[in-house]
Amino acid sequence: MEKLKNLFKEKADKLGAEIKDLLKEHGSKKIGEVQLSQAYQGMRGITGMVYETSLLDANEGIRFRGFSIPELQKSLPKADGGSEPLPEGLFWLMLTGEMPSAADVNALSADWRSRAKVPAHVFKTIDALPIETHPMTQFVVGIMAMQTQSQFAKKYSEGINKKEYWSFIFEDTMNLIAGLPEVAAYVYRRKYKNGNFLKPSSELDWGGNFAHLLGYDSEKFRELMRLYLTIHSDHEGGNVSAHTTHLVGSALSDPYLSFAAGLNGLAGPLHGLANQEVIKWIFEMQKALGTETPSSQQIEQYVRKTLSEGKVVPGYGHAVLRKTDPRFTAQAEFAKKHMPDDPLVNVVWRVFETVPPILQSLGKVKNPWPNVDAHSGALLVHFGMKEYDYYTVLFGVSRALGVLSAMIWSRALGFPIERPKSVTTANVKGWLKGEEQIWGD
Repeated sequence: MEKLKNLFKEKADKLGAEIKDLLKEHGSKKIGEVQLSQAYQGMRGITGMVYETSLLDANEGIRFRGFSIPELQKSLPKADGGSEPLPEGLFWLMLTGEMPSAADVNALSADWRSRAKVPAHVFKTIDALPIETHPMTQFVVGIMAMQTQSQFAKKYSEGINKKEYWSFIFEDTMNLIAGLPEVAAYVYRRKYKNGNFLKPSSELDWGGNFAHLLGYDSEKFRELMRLYLTIHSDHEGGNVSAHTTHLVGSALSDPYLSFAAGLNGLAGPLHGLANQEVIKWIFEMQKALGTETPSSQQIEQYVRKTLSEGKVVPGYGHAVLRKTDPRFTAQAEFAKKHMPDDPLVNVVWRVFETVPPILQSLGKVKNPWPNVDAHSGALLVHFGMKEYDYYTVLFGVSRALGVLSAMIWSRALGFPIERPKSVTTANVKGWLKGEEQIWGD
């Protein structure tokens, strides 16, 4: 994929020079004021890293290189006869900042197909795990086993100039992304389909091939996978999976090690595992109410009961967003087009009408609106994928596109190892009394 690689190098050299000049002139300026509460509360809102591929606006939602999700749906190349963007095109856009042509995307699809050669020992390593092991654990183990292919790790041990780091990170990224659908699908077929594995297609695009390997060959499901893999791919650099990948990569760990670390963060209930929790909560609600089509009044009563027990309504609220997640909206539009009468989809929409007013009435929730997780499960169930504990694996396959393209940028720009300053509460008490300085030199 020399065109993509050379285009990236041209972009990286130009931006690297711009950053050097920017820091020379403005490096001592304060980019923000850190409050004591931020140090104790997860560093929320602190601007402390550069992440080139996407930016999250609290009021407008995620933008990939400046493009909103509706703009991507309109402008990115699509499969023949399809209406949803191809994830390969978004990867190209995030890496270069340029909208790819259909020819560019087709070439990238072909390149990933040619690289999708997963070593046999990867599947043997997954098979060593008990079948009841959570799908995310199996997926991460598979990726760690793929690390034997790392060109960066090999070249670094041989000794290479740091200016060459990005090139081998690029190759690792391309190989890793190419192999992810087969590894992820292997986990699914092993755990839920009695080990009845399928062979990759020699013609389908990345998302379409993933759908095929999972065992869902309808064109509508392929379209869903293309949309899903596009909208879940990135969410700027501060979220747990992106930041973890960035942090581990800053130690010059290769993409396999770094992405596996990021996936372990994605597996947390407060991050990517939420998509599993949403559909689980809806199933539990239907069971508790004794109906698959609860009314708005029944949903309201169940929501209030959930909140009164000190629990949250999964899929609602976001650390940054202050509006309905555009990714939720994109999935709702997909459902209106392809499955408007689906009972479960209609429950999701009824929950959407019910939950925000209740959360607003509490006066404690800054963002009562749904996020991406609130809708995705219902779409998957419609096509027969009811194994909700697998959903986060789908999220993980998608997230590779963003965090690994960002990793290539980090190495190309020579970003150093990440090492923020930490303090103890005793230090803080001394600082509050004016006895010592704790913030910087």
